[in-house]
Amino acid sequence: MTDSTVQPKSNPNDLGTKTIGQLLLQYSLPAIVASLATSLYNIIDSIFIGRGVGAMAITGLAITFPLMNLVVAFCVLVAVGGATVSSIFLGQKNVEKASMVVGNVTILCLIHSVFIVVIGLTFLDPILLFFGATDETIGYAREFMFIIMLGTPLSYVFLGLNNLMRATGYPRKAMVSALLSVGVNIIAAPVMIFVLDWGIAGAAMATIMGQFVAFIWVLWHFLSKKSYIHFTRRSWRISAELIRRIYSIGLSPFLMNCCACLVVVFINKALLENAGADGNLAVGAYGIINRTTMFFVMIIFGITQGMQPILGYNFGAANWSRVSATLKKGIVLATGVACIGWGATELFPDALSNLFTTDKAMIAIARSGFRIFFIFYPLVGAQIVIQNYFQSIGKPKLSIFLSLTRQLIFLVPLLWILPPHYGVDGVWIAMCSSDFIAFALALATVLIMNRRIGRQLNSIHHHA
Repeated sequence: MTDSTVQPKSNPNDLGTKTIGQLLLQYSLPAIVASLATSLYNIIDSIFIGRGVGAMAITGLAITFPLMNLVVAFCVLVAVGGATVSSIFLGQKNVEKASMVVGNVTILCLIHSVFIVVIGLTFLDPILLFFGATDETIGYAREFMFIIMLGTPLSYVFLGLNNLMRATGYPRKAMVSALLSVGVNIIAAPVMIFVLDWGIAGAAMATIMGQFVAFIWVLWHFLSKKSYIHFTRRSWRISAELIRRIYSIGLSPFLMNCCACLVVVFINKALLENAGADGNLAVGAYGIINRTTMFFVMIIFGITQGMQPILGYNFGAANWSRVSATLKKGIVLATGVACIGWGATELFPDALSNLFTTDKAMIAIARSGFRIFFIFYPLVGAQIVIQNYFQSIGKPKLSIFLSLTRQLIFLVPLLWILPPHYGVDGVWIAMCSSDFIAFALALATVLIMNRRIGRQLNSIHHHA
Protein backbone atom coordinates (compact mmCIF):
# COMPACT_ATOMS: atom_id res chain seq x y z
CA MET A 1 0.00 0.00 0.00
CA THR A 2 2.91 2.32 -0.63
CA ASP A 3 1.85 3.16 -4.19
CA SER A 4 1.07 6.86 -4.41
CA THR A 5 -2.02 6.09 -6.50
CA VAL A 6 -3.46 4.11 -3.62
CA GLN A 7 -2.16 5.80 -0.51
CA PRO A 8 -4.19 8.90 0.40
CA LYS A 9 -2.58 12.12 1.51
CA SER A 10 -4.33 11.66 4.85
CA ASN A 11 -2.83 8.24 5.62
CA PRO A 12 -4.83 6.50 8.39
CA ASN A 13 -1.51 5.43 9.92
CA ASP A 14 -0.98 9.10 10.85
CA LEU A 15 -3.52 8.44 13.62
CA GLY A 16 -0.74 6.79 15.59
CA THR A 17 2.04 9.32 14.92
CA LYS A 18 0.77 12.92 14.54
CA THR A 19 0.14 15.01 17.64
CA ILE A 20 -3.35 14.74 19.13
CA GLY A 21 -3.92 18.45 18.54
CA GLN A 22 -3.06 18.10 14.84
CA LEU A 23 -5.31 15.07 14.48
CA LEU A 24 -8.26 16.68 16.24
CA LEU A 25 -7.89 19.66 13.92
CA GLN A 26 -7.59 17.37 10.89
CA TYR A 27 -10.51 15.08 11.79
CA SER A 28 -12.80 17.11 14.05
CA LEU A 29 -12.79 20.38 12.12
CA PRO A 30 -14.26 18.85 8.93
CA ALA A 31 -16.74 16.85 11.04
CA ILE A 32 -17.72 20.02 12.93
CA VAL A 33 -18.18 21.93 9.67
CA ALA A 34 -20.35 19.10 8.34
CA SER A 35 -22.36 18.90 11.57
CA LEU A 36 -22.69 22.69 11.68
CA ALA A 37 -23.96 22.69 8.11
CA THR A 38 -26.50 19.98 8.96
CA SER A 39 -27.64 21.93 12.01
CA LEU A 40 -27.97 25.12 10.01
CA TYR A 41 -29.97 23.24 7.40
CA ASN A 42 -32.36 21.93 10.08
CA ILE A 43 -32.77 25.42 11.49
CA ILE A 44 -33.18 27.12 8.10
CA ASP A 45 -35.61 24.41 6.97
CA SER A 46 -37.67 24.99 10.12
CA ILE A 47 -37.57 28.75 9.50
CA PHE A 48 -38.82 28.25 5.93
CA ILE A 49 -41.62 26.00 7.20
CA GLY A 50 -42.55 28.30 10.10
CA ARG A 51 -42.50 31.45 8.01
CA GLY A 52 -43.79 29.95 4.78
CA VAL A 53 -46.45 27.55 6.06
CA GLY A 54 -47.35 28.66 9.60
CA ALA A 55 -47.08 28.04 13.36
CA MET A 56 -49.02 24.75 13.22
CA ALA A 57 -46.58 23.49 10.58
CA ILE A 58 -43.75 24.05 13.09
CA THR A 59 -45.69 21.94 15.57
CA GLY A 60 -46.33 19.30 12.88
CA LEU A 61 -42.60 19.21 12.18
CA ALA A 62 -41.89 18.86 15.93
CA ILE A 63 -44.22 15.85 16.00
CA THR A 64 -41.98 14.13 13.43
CA PHE A 65 -38.85 14.47 15.60
CA PRO A 66 -39.35 11.19 17.50
CA LEU A 67 -40.07 9.28 14.30
CA MET A 68 -37.00 10.86 12.67
CA ASN A 69 -34.93 9.74 15.67
CA LEU A 70 -36.28 6.22 15.25
CA VAL A 71 -35.47 6.21 11.53
CA VAL A 72 -31.94 7.48 12.23
CA ALA A 73 -31.49 4.87 15.00
CA PHE A 74 -31.58 1.95 12.55
CA CYS A 75 -29.01 3.73 10.38
CA VAL A 76 -26.49 4.65 13.09
CA LEU A 77 -26.68 1.08 14.43
CA VAL A 78 -24.74 0.14 11.30
CA ALA A 79 -22.96 3.40 10.39
CA VAL A 80 -21.33 4.15 13.75
CA GLY A 81 -20.62 0.51 14.51
CA GLY A 82 -19.00 0.06 11.11
CA ALA A 83 -16.90 3.22 11.44
CA THR A 84 -15.55 2.15 14.85
CA VAL A 85 -14.79 -1.40 13.74
CA SER A 86 -12.97 -0.18 10.62
CA SER A 87 -10.85 2.24 12.72
CA ILE A 88 -9.84 -0.55 15.10
CA PHE A 89 -8.89 -2.79 12.15
CA LEU A 90 -6.75 0.00 10.68
CA GLY A 91 -5.02 0.39 14.07
CA GLN A 92 -4.24 -3.33 13.88
CA LYS A 93 -2.93 -2.86 10.28
CA ASN A 94 -5.67 -5.15 8.93
CA VAL A 95 -6.64 -3.36 5.70
CA GLU A 96 -8.46 -6.39 4.24
CA LYS A 97 -10.86 -6.59 7.20
CA ALA A 98 -11.42 -2.82 7.08
CA SER A 99 -12.39 -3.17 3.40
CA MET A 100 -14.85 -5.94 4.23
CA VAL A 101 -16.59 -3.56 6.63
CA VAL A 102 -17.54 -1.28 3.71
CA GLY A 103 -19.50 -3.95 1.82
CA ASN A 104 -21.14 -5.35 4.95
CA VAL A 105 -22.24 -1.86 6.07
CA THR A 106 -23.76 -1.12 2.64
CA ILE A 107 -25.76 -4.37 2.63
CA LEU A 108 -26.98 -3.85 6.20
CA CYS A 109 -28.02 -0.25 5.44
CA LEU A 110 -30.17 -1.43 2.53
CA ILE A 111 -31.78 -4.20 4.61
CA HIS A 112 -32.55 -1.82 7.48
CA SER A 113 -33.97 0.85 5.16
CA VAL A 114 -36.41 -1.56 3.48
CA PHE A 115 -37.62 -2.68 6.92
CA ILE A 116 -38.16 0.93 8.02
CA VAL A 117 -39.98 1.95 4.81
CA VAL A 118 -42.41 -0.98 4.96
CA ILE A 119 -43.24 -0.58 8.67
CA GLY A 120 -43.22 3.23 8.60
CA LEU A 121 -45.53 3.71 5.64
CA THR A 122 -47.91 0.95 6.75
CA PHE A 123 -48.47 2.45 10.20
CA LEU A 124 -47.62 6.13 9.60
CA ASP A 125 -50.82 7.71 10.99
CA PRO A 126 -51.02 5.56 14.17
CA ILE A 127 -47.32 6.26 14.84
CA LEU A 128 -47.76 10.03 14.46
CA LEU A 129 -50.88 10.04 16.68
CA PHE A 130 -48.93 8.11 19.33
CA PHE A 131 -46.14 10.70 19.12
CA GLY A 132 -48.58 13.50 19.96
CA ALA A 133 -50.15 14.58 16.66
CA THR A 134 -53.58 16.25 16.87
CA ASP A 135 -56.23 16.97 14.24
CA GLU A 136 -54.56 20.34 13.64
CA THR A 137 -51.04 18.98 13.12
CA ILE A 138 -51.20 15.41 11.74
CA GLY A 139 -51.68 16.58 8.13
CA TYR A 140 -48.38 18.47 8.17
CA ALA A 141 -46.53 15.63 9.94
CA ARG A 142 -47.88 12.98 7.54
CA GLU A 143 -47.04 14.99 4.41
CA PHE A 144 -43.44 15.53 5.57
CA MET A 145 -42.71 11.99 6.79
CA PHE A 146 -44.24 10.18 3.79
CA ILE A 147 -41.62 11.70 1.48
CA ILE A 148 -38.77 11.28 3.99
CA MET A 149 -39.67 7.59 4.34
CA LEU A 150 -39.55 7.01 0.58
CA GLY A 151 -36.00 8.39 0.49
CA THR A 152 -34.76 6.24 3.39
CA PRO A 153 -32.70 3.69 1.35
CA LEU A 154 -30.75 6.55 -0.24
CA SER A 155 -30.27 8.28 3.12
CA TYR A 156 -29.07 5.13 4.89
CA VAL A 157 -26.39 4.20 2.35
CA PHE A 158 -25.18 7.82 2.18
CA LEU A 159 -24.89 8.15 5.98
CA GLY A 160 -23.35 4.69 6.41
CA LEU A 161 -20.65 5.23 3.80
CA ASN A 162 -19.99 8.81 4.89
CA ASN A 163 -19.15 7.63 8.42
CA LEU A 164 -16.77 5.05 6.93
CA MET A 165 -15.17 7.69 4.70
CA ARG A 166 -14.29 9.76 7.75
CA ALA A 167 -13.11 6.76 9.79
CA THR A 168 -10.79 5.47 7.03
CA GLY A 169 -8.74 8.62 6.57
CA TYR A 170 -10.87 11.05 4.51
CA PRO A 171 -12.39 13.58 6.94
CA ARG A 172 -12.38 16.41 4.39
CA LYS A 173 -14.19 14.38 1.75
CA ALA A 174 -16.75 13.36 4.38
CA MET A 175 -17.21 17.05 5.15
CA VAL A 176 -17.73 17.84 1.46
CA SER A 177 -20.45 15.20 1.16
CA ALA A 178 -22.33 16.73 4.09
CA LEU A 179 -21.91 20.23 2.61
CA LEU A 180 -23.21 19.00 -0.76
CA SER A 181 -26.31 17.56 0.91
CA VAL A 182 -26.98 20.72 2.89
CA GLY A 183 -26.15 23.11 0.04
CA VAL A 184 -28.57 21.48 -2.41
CA ASN A 185 -31.20 21.36 0.32
CA ILE A 186 -30.94 25.04 1.27
CA ILE A 187 -31.16 26.09 -2.40
CA ALA A 188 -34.07 23.77 -3.23
CA ALA A 189 -36.20 24.25 -0.08
CA PRO A 190 -37.23 27.92 -0.55
CA VAL A 191 -37.94 27.30 -4.25
CA MET A 192 -40.23 24.37 -3.45
CA ILE A 193 -41.91 26.03 -0.45
CA PHE A 194 -42.33 29.63 -1.64
CA VAL A 195 -42.09 29.53 -5.46
CA LEU A 196 -43.77 26.20 -6.25
CA ASP A 197 -46.00 26.46 -3.15
CA TRP A 198 -45.50 22.79 -2.21
CA GLY A 199 -45.50 23.61 1.51
CA ILE A 200 -43.99 21.17 3.99
CA ALA A 201 -43.82 18.46 1.30
CA GLY A 202 -41.43 20.72 -0.61
CA ALA A 203 -39.11 20.85 2.39
CA ALA A 204 -39.05 17.03 2.55
CA MET A 205 -38.36 16.74 -1.20
CA ALA A 206 -35.47 19.21 -0.90
CA THR A 207 -33.99 17.02 1.85
CA ILE A 208 -34.04 13.92 -0.36
CA MET A 209 -32.57 15.84 -3.33
CA GLY A 210 -29.63 16.96 -1.20
CA GLN A 211 -28.97 13.45 0.06
CA PHE A 212 -29.09 12.03 -3.48
CA VAL A 213 -26.29 14.36 -4.64
CA ALA A 214 -24.19 13.48 -1.58
CA PHE A 215 -24.89 9.77 -2.10
CA ILE A 216 -23.37 9.93 -5.61
CA TRP A 217 -20.26 11.66 -4.22
CA VAL A 218 -19.72 9.07 -1.45
CA LEU A 219 -20.42 6.08 -3.72
CA TRP A 220 -17.90 7.36 -6.27
CA HIS A 221 -15.23 7.52 -3.54
CA PHE A 222 -15.63 3.89 -2.49
CA LEU A 223 -15.80 2.66 -6.09
CA SER A 224 -12.44 4.29 -6.84
CA LYS A 225 -9.38 2.06 -6.42
CA LYS A 226 -7.39 5.18 -5.56
CA SER A 227 -9.17 5.27 -2.19
CA TYR A 228 -7.20 3.65 0.63
CA ILE A 229 -10.25 1.58 1.61
CA HIS A 230 -12.64 0.80 -1.25
CA PHE A 231 -15.07 -1.82 -2.56
CA THR A 232 -13.41 -5.12 -3.47
CA ARG A 233 -14.82 -8.54 -4.30
CA ARG A 234 -14.24 -9.63 -0.72
CA SER A 235 -16.15 -6.57 0.55
CA TRP A 236 -19.44 -8.23 -0.36
CA ARG A 237 -18.83 -11.42 1.62
CA ILE A 238 -21.23 -11.38 4.54
CA SER A 239 -19.35 -12.06 7.76
CA ALA A 240 -21.41 -13.06 10.79
CA GLU A 241 -18.55 -12.15 13.13
CA LEU A 242 -18.13 -8.74 11.51
CA ILE A 243 -21.87 -8.03 11.70
CA ARG A 244 -21.90 -9.06 15.36
CA ARG A 245 -19.10 -6.57 16.11
CA ILE A 246 -20.81 -3.80 14.12
CA TYR A 247 -24.09 -4.34 15.95
CA SER A 248 -22.50 -4.63 19.41
CA ILE A 249 -20.73 -1.27 19.03
CA GLY A 250 -23.56 0.41 17.10
CA LEU A 251 -26.06 -0.65 19.76
CA SER A 252 -25.15 2.35 21.93
CA PRO A 253 -26.05 5.11 19.43
CA PHE A 254 -29.02 2.99 18.30
CA LEU A 255 -30.42 2.90 21.83
CA MET A 256 -29.54 6.56 22.30
CA ASN A 257 -31.70 7.49 19.31
CA CYS A 258 -34.49 5.12 20.42
CA CYS A 259 -34.38 6.75 23.84
CA ALA A 260 -34.51 10.19 22.21
CA CYS A 261 -37.59 9.01 20.33
CA LEU A 262 -39.34 7.83 23.50
CA VAL A 263 -38.31 10.88 25.47
CA VAL A 264 -39.71 13.29 22.87
CA VAL A 265 -42.99 11.36 23.03
CA PHE A 266 -43.09 11.80 26.82
CA ILE A 267 -42.16 15.48 26.48
CA ASN A 268 -44.83 16.14 23.83
CA LYS A 269 -47.51 14.39 25.89
CA ALA A 270 -46.45 16.23 29.08
CA LEU A 271 -46.68 19.57 27.23
CA LEU A 272 -50.07 18.74 25.71
CA GLU A 273 -51.45 17.68 29.11
CA ASN A 274 -50.07 20.61 31.13
CA ALA A 275 -50.38 23.55 28.72
CA GLY A 276 -54.18 23.42 28.42
CA ALA A 277 -55.49 25.18 25.32
CA ASP A 278 -51.92 26.15 24.38
CA GLY A 279 -50.82 22.50 24.08
CA ASN A 280 -50.02 22.65 20.36
CA LEU A 281 -48.15 25.94 20.85
CA ALA A 282 -46.11 24.40 23.69
CA VAL A 283 -45.12 21.47 21.46
CA GLY A 284 -44.12 23.98 18.77
CA ALA A 285 -42.08 25.94 21.33
CA TYR A 286 -40.29 22.72 22.27
CA GLY A 287 -39.62 22.18 18.56
CA ILE A 288 -37.84 25.56 18.49
CA ILE A 289 -35.84 24.71 21.63
CA ASN A 290 -35.01 21.27 20.22
CA ARG A 291 -33.71 22.72 16.96
CA THR A 292 -31.58 25.22 18.89
CA THR A 293 -30.07 22.72 21.32
CA MET A 294 -29.34 20.34 18.45
CA PHE A 295 -27.35 23.10 16.75
CA PHE A 296 -24.83 22.97 19.60
CA VAL A 297 -25.14 19.22 20.18
CA MET A 298 -24.33 18.59 16.51
CA ILE A 299 -21.13 20.61 16.86
CA ILE A 300 -20.24 18.44 19.87
CA PHE A 301 -21.08 15.36 17.78
CA GLY A 302 -18.64 16.73 15.19
CA ILE A 303 -15.94 16.73 17.86
CA THR A 304 -16.79 13.15 18.88
CA GLN A 305 -16.85 12.04 15.22
CA GLY A 306 -13.37 13.48 14.80
CA MET A 307 -12.23 11.78 18.01
CA GLN A 308 -13.64 8.37 16.99
CA PRO A 309 -10.97 7.29 14.45
CA ILE A 310 -8.18 8.65 16.71
CA LEU A 311 -9.51 6.76 19.74
CA GLY A 312 -10.30 3.59 17.79
CA TYR A 313 -6.90 3.45 16.07
CA ASN A 314 -4.83 4.10 19.19
CA PHE A 315 -6.93 1.78 21.33
CA GLY A 316 -6.36 -0.93 18.69
CA ALA A 317 -2.62 -0.10 18.88
CA ALA A 318 -2.73 -0.25 22.73
CA ASN A 319 -1.38 3.32 23.03
CA TRP A 320 -3.01 4.52 26.27
CA SER A 321 -1.26 7.91 26.47
CA ARG A 322 -2.75 8.96 23.13
CA VAL A 323 -6.20 7.58 24.01
CA SER A 324 -6.20 9.51 27.30
CA ALA A 325 -4.94 12.73 25.70
CA THR A 326 -7.65 12.57 23.01
CA LEU A 327 -10.37 12.17 25.63
CA LYS A 328 -9.15 15.13 27.70
CA LYS A 329 -8.84 17.48 24.73
CA GLY A 330 -12.27 16.41 23.46
CA ILE A 331 -13.91 17.19 26.81
CA VAL A 332 -12.37 20.68 26.87
CA LEU A 333 -13.54 21.47 23.33
CA ALA A 334 -17.07 20.13 23.88
CA THR A 335 -17.47 22.02 27.16
CA GLY A 336 -16.48 25.24 25.40
CA VAL A 337 -19.17 24.71 22.75
CA ALA A 338 -21.80 23.94 25.42
CA CYS A 339 -20.88 27.15 27.29
CA ILE A 340 -21.47 29.20 24.13
CA GLY A 341 -24.89 27.52 23.78
CA TRP A 342 -25.72 28.35 27.38
CA GLY A 343 -24.78 32.02 26.92
CA ALA A 344 -26.70 32.45 23.66
CA THR A 345 -29.95 30.93 24.96
CA GLU A 346 -29.89 32.66 28.33
CA LEU A 347 -29.24 36.09 26.82
CA PHE A 348 -31.23 36.00 23.55
CA PRO A 349 -34.19 33.58 23.89
CA ASP A 350 -36.70 35.83 22.09
CA ALA A 351 -34.34 36.60 19.21
CA LEU A 352 -33.86 32.86 18.65
CA SER A 353 -37.60 32.17 18.72
CA ASN A 354 -38.33 35.06 16.34
CA LEU A 355 -36.29 33.31 13.68
CA PHE A 356 -38.90 30.54 13.53
CA THR A 357 -42.22 32.20 14.23
CA THR A 358 -44.03 35.48 14.82
CA ASP A 359 -46.60 33.86 17.14
CA LYS A 360 -46.29 35.77 20.44
CA ALA A 361 -47.75 33.00 22.59
CA MET A 362 -45.31 30.42 21.21
CA ILE A 363 -42.40 32.82 21.73
CA ALA A 364 -43.41 33.39 25.38
CA ILE A 365 -43.52 29.65 26.09
CA ALA A 366 -40.15 29.14 24.36
CA ARG A 367 -38.58 32.00 26.40
CA SER A 368 -39.23 30.24 29.69
CA GLY A 369 -38.12 26.92 28.19
CA PHE A 370 -34.80 28.31 26.96
CA ARG A 371 -33.87 29.86 30.30
CA ILE A 372 -34.71 26.79 32.41
CA PHE A 373 -33.66 23.97 30.07
CA PHE A 374 -30.18 25.42 29.43
CA ILE A 375 -29.22 26.06 33.10
CA PHE A 376 -26.82 23.08 33.27
CA TYR A 377 -26.04 23.00 29.57
CA PRO A 378 -22.28 23.62 30.03
CA LEU A 379 -22.08 20.09 31.52
CA VAL A 380 -23.73 18.41 28.53
CA GLY A 381 -20.63 18.55 26.31
CA ALA A 382 -18.50 16.48 28.67
CA GLN A 383 -21.28 13.92 29.17
CA ILE A 384 -21.67 13.38 25.41
CA VAL A 385 -17.91 13.06 24.87
CA ILE A 386 -17.53 10.50 27.68
CA GLN A 387 -20.44 8.46 26.37
CA ASN A 388 -19.00 8.42 22.83
CA TYR A 389 -15.52 7.70 24.17
CA PHE A 390 -16.59 4.29 25.47
CA GLN A 391 -18.32 3.58 22.17
CA SER A 392 -15.18 4.53 20.19
CA ILE A 393 -12.90 2.15 22.12
CA GLY A 394 -15.24 -0.79 21.63
CA LYS A 395 -16.93 -0.80 25.06
CA PRO A 396 -20.58 -0.45 24.02
CA LYS A 397 -22.13 -1.59 27.31
CA LEU A 398 -20.78 1.43 29.18
CA SER A 399 -21.83 3.77 26.38
CA ILE A 400 -25.33 2.27 26.36
CA PHE A 401 -25.56 2.61 30.15
CA LEU A 402 -24.63 6.30 30.03
CA SER A 403 -26.99 7.08 27.14
CA LEU A 404 -29.90 5.34 28.90
CA THR A 405 -29.34 7.21 32.17
CA ARG A 406 -29.41 10.67 30.59
CA GLN A 407 -32.32 10.16 28.24
CA LEU A 408 -34.54 7.60 29.90
CA ILE A 409 -33.77 6.44 33.43
CA PHE A 410 -33.50 9.93 34.95
CA LEU A 411 -35.65 12.04 32.65
CA VAL A 412 -38.83 9.98 32.29
CA PRO A 413 -39.58 9.71 36.06
CA LEU A 414 -38.94 13.44 36.42
CA LEU A 415 -41.39 14.12 33.58
CA TRP A 416 -44.04 12.23 35.56
CA ILE A 417 -43.27 13.91 38.89
CA LEU A 418 -42.58 17.59 38.12
CA PRO A 419 -45.10 18.84 35.48
CA PRO A 420 -48.21 18.18 37.64
CA HIS A 421 -46.71 20.54 40.26
CA TYR A 422 -44.96 23.13 38.04
CA GLY A 423 -46.93 22.92 34.77
CA VAL A 424 -45.02 23.45 31.53
CA ASP A 425 -42.00 24.76 33.49
CA GLY A 426 -41.87 21.34 35.17
CA VAL A 427 -41.02 19.81 31.77
CA TRP A 428 -38.04 22.14 31.37
CA ILE A 429 -36.92 21.55 34.98
CA ALA A 430 -37.03 17.77 34.43
CA MET A 431 -34.82 18.08 31.35
CA CYS A 432 -32.10 20.23 32.93
CA SER A 433 -32.11 18.12 36.15
CA SER A 434 -31.51 14.90 34.21
CA ASP A 435 -28.59 16.57 32.40
CA PHE A 436 -26.93 17.41 35.73
CA ILE A 437 -27.38 13.93 37.23
CA ALA A 438 -26.21 12.22 34.01
CA PHE A 439 -23.04 14.35 33.93
CA ALA A 440 -22.15 13.42 37.51
CA LEU A 441 -22.60 9.71 36.73
CA ALA A 442 -20.59 9.91 33.49
CA LEU A 443 -17.71 11.66 35.27
CA ALA A 444 -17.60 9.06 38.04
CA THR A 445 -17.76 6.22 35.49
CA VAL A 446 -14.90 7.45 33.33
CA LEU A 447 -12.64 8.17 36.32
CA ILE A 448 -13.13 4.65 37.67
CA MET A 449 -12.97 2.77 34.35
CA ASN A 450 -9.94 4.61 32.95
CA ARG A 451 -7.73 3.28 35.73
CA ARG A 452 -8.52 -0.26 34.60
CA ILE A 453 -8.33 0.52 30.86
CA GLY A 454 -5.02 2.36 31.28
CA ARG A 455 -3.42 -0.59 33.12
CA GLN A 456 -4.73 -3.02 30.51
CA LEU A 457 -3.40 -1.07 27.49
CA ASN A 458 -0.05 -0.28 29.12
CA SER A 459 0.42 -3.98 29.87
CA ILE A 460 -0.30 -4.92 26.23
CA HIS A 461 1.98 -2.13 24.97
CA HIS A 462 4.93 -3.25 27.14
CA HIS A 463 4.58 -6.88 26.04
CA ALA A 464 4.30 -6.00 22.32
